[in-house]
Amino acid sequence: MALTAVPSRTRELVGRRLTAVRGALGFLTRLPTGRSEAAWTAFSETPAAFPAAGWVAGALAATPLVAAQFRALPAPTVAFGYLLALYAVTGINHADGVADLGDAAVVHGDPERRRAVLKDTEVGVGAVLALSLVLAGLALAALALAGLPAAAPRTAAVGVSGAVAIAVAAEVGAKLGMAALACLGDPAFEGLGSAFTDNAPAALVAPVVVAAPVALLGVPAVAALGGALAAALGVLRWSRTNLGGVNGDAFGAANELARLAGLHLGVVAWTLS
Repeated sequence: MALTAVPSRTRELVGRRLTAVRGALGFLTRLPTGRSEAAWTAFSETPAAFPAAGWVAGALAATPLVAAQFRALPAPTVAFGYLLALYAVTGINHADGVADLGDAAVVHGDPERRRAVLKDTEVGVGAVLALSLVLAGLALAALALAGLPAAAPRTAAVGVSGAVAIAVAAEVGAKLGMAALACLGDPAFEGLGSAFTDNAPAALVAPVVVAAPVALLGVPAVAALGGALAAALGVLRWSRTNLGGVNGDAFGAANELARLAGLHLGVVAWTLS
């Protein structure tokens, strides 16, 4: 009886993991995966679902970069196509976190004062500047990606172009960064952040395992993953010091800033390799 129970438990575990990934895609992207309370609960309890969703989102957003491998297209056009595809897949919800943390960053005062600014519906100069810098940086990174050679990196174990490898790795890294906030962060207050931060630090091992195949894409992709994770950890540290913990805005800002850092560091690594 014990032997027959094992497959049943395995199927249940796999089913829950797939439900968690569906919940992650429903929350982190605009893909029509459907939303349910069960999927949301499974996602909030499964940090590994963050980078799993990053693989899917990164691959879809890189479609214009893939197309550019087969037909010569102007780099600015390819870059613009990547930006359109990226936000068509991921939406703009996370950009709100950049705006809110931008306003909180320019406030002088204690964490309580900064947290109050996060709930303010008015858009301040900090938000405008932060969003402008992120969008400008993302556009420049996309243009740099579009200008990379079509060949795969020499160190890649699979035949994926450098631009595609970096774009996918940066997205996986951004989602790994969000998983790091979920496993290492404490909630600043009750809200979206507190829904994810019940996970123990040891739970970060599973997201790292899910993100690890980025190594097959080559050194530039690994640099993109590492840069994205470092940027997200920077947001975590800033949030602890200035907000007293993480919240939904910190998750959103970590995603956007991590992707940006990952793209630029990936391109730099390609240039130096």
